[in-house]
Amino acid sequence: MNPIDQQTTDRYPTSLRILHWARAVLVLGLLWAGWHMTGLNDEVASKYELYYPWHKSFGVLTFLVILTQLAVRFRTPSLPQPLETLEGYEKFLSRLTQRVMYVLLVIVPLMGYSMSSTYTMSDGVFFFGINLPELLAKNDDWFVVFQWLHKVLAYTLLGLILFHVAGALKHRFYDQDPRRDVLRRML
Repeated sequence: MNPIDQQTTDRYPTSLRILHWARAVLVLGLLWAGWHMTGLNDEVASKYELYYPWHKSFGVLTFLVILTQLAVRFRTPSLPQPLETLEGYEKFLSRLTQRVMYVLLVIVPLMGYSMSSTYTMSDGVFFFGINLPELLAKNDDWFVVFQWLHKVLAYTLLGLILFHVAGALKHRFYDQDPRRDVLRRML
């Protein structure tokens, strides 16, 4: 089998590809909504009646998608290895970026949950109409810490996403060797 044919068959399983793209859409939507809603004036009714409840619901949904994706990854016996055509530093950056992104994809929603759970003026975390239990005591001092972590880590995640997308697009459109096209593996 020639290397280009092997690369097209060396794709991630369908379940992981679907979860990857679903997660991508959800995370980008949450990042946009979080940035937009925090920029709204507090007097704008939709900020607290629409944006925050939906941001929380989709945040929990995204967290569940991420946990599902991680479970499928761990249960999948063999995943595609980094392409041999990539340079050593590219393989290293790819693995590091992917691992840090997964860590942040778990931690950022946990910090959001912690914010809502500890804020004394919060009604808690709703998941599409279901009020989830609050596992942390109300404490506005802790809320400030969780709020800061949620914000800083979400922006860090956004930076890594941009780096991840730029790398995939570089290999797809800039590199002269089609065997370096990593995006093909996730399509």
